[in-house]
Amino acid sequence: MSLLNIAQIVTSIVLVLIILSQVREAGSGMFGSAQNTVRTRRGLERTMFQLTIALIVVFLLVSVLSARFTGS
Repeated sequence: MSLLNIAQIVTSIVLVLIILSQVREAGSGMFGSAQNTVRTRRGLERTMFQLTIALIVVFLLVSVLSARFTGS
């Protein structure tokens, strides 16, 4: 198993855990809630949101590199 595959697996596991913790914090269940209020992200919520975006970018880059170097 190559280093890129291991990095992809680790990144995907961390990404799933971060996303699940955000859903749990919202307390809205699986399909979201019907909130009519607009609120801004602050503190830990904002940091986790930015970390999620960064992990998505890392996951996409690792996936593209993995496909590029292991493809025939």
